[in-house]
Amino acid sequence: MSIFRETGPGRGGLPARRLIQLFAGLTLYGVSMGLMLRAGLGLEPWSVLNQGISRHTGLSIGTVTIVSGALILLLWIPLRQRPGLGTVSNVVILGLVMDATLAWMPQLHSLTARIPLLAGAVLLNGAATGLYISADFGTGPRDGLMTGLHRRTGRPVRLVRTCIEVTVLATGFLLGGSVGVGTVVYALAIGPLAQFFLRHFAIKDRPVKPSPVVARGGASPEHAILPE
Repeated sequence: MSIFRETGPGRGGLPARRLIQLFAGLTLYGVSMGLMLRAGLGLEPWSVLNQGISRHTGLSIGTVTIVSGALILLLWIPLRQRPGLGTVSNVVILGLVMDATLAWMPQLHSLTARIPLLAGAVLLNGAATGLYISADFGTGPRDGLMTGLHRRTGRPVRLVRTCIEVTVLATGFLLGGSVGVGTVVYALAIGPLAQFFLRHFAIKDRPVKPSPVVARGGASPEHAILPE
């Protein structure tokens, strides 16, 4: 029996459009993370943690992102979560693309350039989220950790997500990760953006499944719609 979770109808095949959406979405997600870092106005919680670890280990933030994603997948075992193609691809692609984006994009110093870059990065992140979630190949490692803890503890998705992200953000900040206005902008904007693009990129004749990335409340992941 495969350890990978199969998703959606017609499980024997891998439709081209879904694969394109998956890998395009994950690639653009990695680009958005790199651009947000270059904006230098604050990062989303997991990137704050990864940046803090990067500063103490000397590893690139992309490498830390890959390693941390792989370690989080190990936590799926006791939670009885099963990864999909999207889960494994998420672990590998985000970090590689993030490092490539940082190598290509120079450091900016002017605030008039950094603010639009932050806005564009958050918007791109929302579009990327809609693309890869709509492909329906499984959650990212961090989303799976959240839904796994929800199922094991019975606590609401919103509470579990908040506890995880507050812990991650606080730890990353103590390690020297960048927290700022960008962190707040991301937290406020990513939910509505993800919902908009999830509907926009929904594949015809496939149901739009709720996803565990931007919790709207409620006691089960079926009442959440989230990006990683």
